[in-house]
Amino acid sequence: MTCYEELKARGLIAQVTNEEEISKMINEGKAVFYIGFDPTADSLHVGHFMALCLMKRLQMAGNRPIALIGGGTGMIGDPSGRTDMRSMMTPETIQHNCDCFKKQMERFIEFGEGKARMINNADWLLKLNYVELLREVGACFSVNNMLRAECYKQRMEKGLSFLEFNYMIMQSYDFYYLFQHHGCNMQFGGDDQWSNMLGGTELIRRKLGKDAHAMTITLLLNSEGKKMGKTAKGAVWLDPSKTTPYEFYQYWRNVGDGDVLKCLRMLTFLPLEQIDEMDQWEGSQLNTAKEILAFELSKLVHGEEEAIKAQDAAKALFVGGGDMSNVPATQLSTEDLTDGAIGVLDLMVKCKLVPSKKEARRLVEQGGVEVNGKKVEDAAASVTAEMLSGDGLMVKKGKKVYHRAHM
Repeated sequence: MTCYEELKARGLIAQVTNEEEISKMINEGKAVFYIGFDPTADSLHVGHFMALCLMKRLQMAGNRPIALIGGGTGMIGDPSGRTDMRSMMTPETIQHNCDCFKKQMERFIEFGEGKARMINNADWLLKLNYVELLREVGACFSVNNMLRAECYKQRMEKGLSFLEFNYMIMQSYDFYYLFQHHGCNMQFGGDDQWSNMLGGTELIRRKLGKDAHAMTITLLLNSEGKKMGKTAKGAVWLDPSKTTPYEFYQYWRNVGDGDVLKCLRMLTFLPLEQIDEMDQWEGSQLNTAKEILAFELSKLVHGEEEAIKAQDAAKALFVGGGDMSNVPATQLSTEDLTDGAIGVLDLMVKCKLVPSKKEARRLVEQGGVEVNGKKVEDAAASVTAEMLSGDGLMVKKGKKVYHRAHM
């Protein structure tokens, strides 16, 4: 199976502008492709996972990735998938986020001479002269066509700022610039980016002629991938200080039955033949498939040692016999206690299980909190220093979130 055929078999390809030429370039390792990442936070999340895995697959086949960091477009903000305008970030915040992205991407792709490159579009976008841009690029875009683009439609009712309206032109110019200065001949992006990406392909053809080779591919579920990063408590980050390896493992362990094989195909590097055999699995076997998914992705992001620890902690909590020391834990000090005890609400805040005592109280009143297997009935309940000594005690929030507190 060729590289391109495998991408299709794994469910990654949605639309292409020239499948015959695109598949040929990818299979021969001649694609110099870019995927953009806007630095809206100081960590990537699981919504970026598909793009990172795709970059790794293509690099393994001899193609050259460009991780384009949106230091320039991040000044504007992508309206795609938004019902409101993004918050404006300072240049210092954007640069910090870019630096964080680079460290995380290095776990997936290899940077260096003749290998992957990280490029910041601030290097050219922030130097553009407005009038020159209007003359050189603006004339290539039809406002009527832009307003029909899906990325703008959902914003029209609430109001689309002129600032955001320029995002398509900026993203299109990125491809044009990368094509000319870095030999980039292909762009990948989510299906919600299709209009922006076509704009870049068309710009190259209009400026450089019909013979210019500029290919466009979208990922089938990248917009769904962005949703993957959202849970009730926020985003599932790749940074272990934001989402612990155990929490990351548990996120994938708890995917829906209907999604587990799809995730295994798209996000892991297990052979397709092995995954296809799991198509016949049902019942408790699906839980085994979820454990495989969680372990493989945890190993990819956090390394095998952390993946083993997370797996062992899950077994300790849900099966028994594992090492409880690997369960997420918070160590308290005597300063956290008052008269030798700490209230359950304060304990939950201290363990970062909730953002506030108000939220902790709501959970207790709804019967969603247990301490050492016993439901907390009274929001005024406390735990003592004696209960926190040794291995400490186990706090359970909801049905699946466990946390060990000790002194």
